Parts: sequence; structure tokens; C-alpha cells
Amino acid sequence: MKQQQQQAVATSALFALLPLSLLLIRLLALLVRLRLAAFRDAALSISLLARLGLRPVHLRLPGPHATTLRVWCPASPSSKPPLLLLHGFGGDAKWTWARNLPLLSRHFHVYAPDLLFFGAHSRSASPLRTVAFQARCAADAMRLLGVHRFDIVGISYGGYVAYRLAGVEARDRVSRLVLMTSGVAATPGEMREMAAREDRAVEESLLPETADGLRRLVRRSMHRPPPWMPDFVLDDFIKLMCVDQRKERAELLHELLQNGAGFDPLPVLTQKTLILWGDKDQVFPLDLGQRLQRHLGDDSRLEIIKDAGHALQLEGAEQVNRFIKSFLLD
Repeated sequence: MKQQQQQAVATSALFALLPLSLLLIRLLALLVRLRLAAFRDAALSISLLARLGLRPVHLRLPGPHATTLRVWCPASPSSKPPLLLLHGFGGDAKWTWARNLPLLSRHFHVYAPDLLFFGAHSRSASPLRTVAFQARCAADAMRLLGVHRFDIVGISYGGYVAYRLAGVEARDRVSRLVLMTSGVAATPGEMREMAAREDRAVEESLLPETADGLRRLVRRSMHRPPPWMPDFVLDDFIKLMCVDQRKERAELLHELLQNGAGFDPLPVLTQKTLILWGDKDQVFPLDLGQRLQRHLGDDSRLEIIKDAGHALQLEGAEQVNRFIKSFLLD
């Protein structure tokens, strides 16, 4: 009898705890659902700090308007060649170069800025939205960091900035250049025609506000997009990456469509240049890479990454890292 009473008490206690346990599980699941991208962002920061020895430096740039640029750079000096990495519209420096930094940082003294109006810390009170202004700020940052000569890798929008740096703002300081899937050879008119063929405004395509919009962008940017893209993960990424300074980034886009890199005509660079392109790019077609190689002539070469889309630094990371390393260290 006593044993039956004890079993009844235990069963009653178990059933009493069950709703609390279920509530805790639901709360934990809700927390993970809402903050998954933030956890990933924190993990990337920890990896850069602890594993790669990179630290974020916040630089106050010269000029009449308050401008701050955050740059991930090595915590201690080295004899490795300096390399500036310039990201595109798909995210900040951490997210863009996550699959490239582990290898590249072993061979290069890497500098990876969050370009102006990307991330939480790169901001400016200036009304300028030109590629020239973005390039000037990157050049000023490298000068403040004491880097007098360096190579550059730029992808997509970052490729425009890289081309501008090599052509004007840091022409005598850039040694070699790697341009990745950047439409710099397209005329502003062609850029506007490409944007007009979309069924939505350019800022809605590249700065999505909904999970469906971000899903479309990922599928457009990648030949092999992730098979699992639930709304709560995409919504969290939008909160993390696409809300802050959205107006300023939309203005960058419209300026890019209007004036490109700000050259008319596009100059032929004096630096040796490697052009990397995904053969399945749905944002900038491969013929733009071929046109750019013809424009730059014998001091350039085009390498095509098979089965990679616009985000070839992720899909073709191994090949991209190998091409960058061999080209810059040759």
C-alpha cells in the first residue's frame, strides 16, 4: 500500500513537472529560432579573435564629416604581404570571407573592413554615396593602419571599390588586384537595364525585408543554395544584416546604377589583375568577366570557377583560395 502511494506521488510530481519542462523546451526553441543568425555572428567573431588572431579596429577617418570604419586586422605585426579584402552587398566582412580567411590569413597579413554603411560600426555623416568616396575611405584606413603598399581582393560591389582604388585613390600603393564576379565592365546603362529586368526594385532584391525576398536573393546568388532555409532563420538574418543603415545602402545601390565606379571611360589598370568568375553566375553574366579581361589585356587573366554562382567565395572557396594564393605569391 505504501509503495503504491509513493508511486502515485512520483507520478503526480512527474505530471506536475511536465508542463514546466515543455514550457522550458519551447522557450529554448524560441530563443534559438529568434537568435540563430546572431549566434552565428558571435561565433564568427570568436573564431576571428581566438583562432585567426584578428581583432576589430575602429578608425576615425579624416574629413569634414564624422566617418568611422571598422577593420578586422592582425593583432600583431608580421612579415606576410598585406592583403585588403573588400566585400559586396551580401553581408559584412565576417560573413562574406568566412570560408576564405582561415587559409588566406596563414599566407597574408589580412585587412578586412566593413565597408561604409555595412555592419554596426562603419558609419559616416557624409552625404556622399559614390564608389569613389568608399574607395577613398578604404585608402585612408590603410594609411592610418600604416600600410603603404598592398594587394586587393574585391567581390561584386567590393570589386568596384577595388577597381577604383587601383585606378585612382591608391593607384601607386596597390601591387596586384583580384576581381571576383564584379560587373565593373558593364556600362551604367547596362546596369540599369539589368535592374529593369527584375520584377522588383533593386533595393528590394539586394536588401530584402522579408524571408521570401531573402530566399530569392540566396537562390539567385548561389548555384547550390542551402536546401533548408526556414523563415525564422532568414528573418533573423534580415534583422541582423538588412535593417540597420538600409536607407544608406539603398542610396549606394542607386548611385552604383547611375554612375558605376565613376569612370568614363573605364581605364586600363597598370596592376596585374586576376579575374575570378562563377560559370553559373545569375547576377553578372560570365560575358562581363570575359569583356573585362579583354579590356585589361595581357596583364590580366580570367579563371572560371565551375558550378559556382555569384557567391563563388562560398561555393568555390577551395578553388578561389588556391587561385588567390598562387596569383599573389607568384
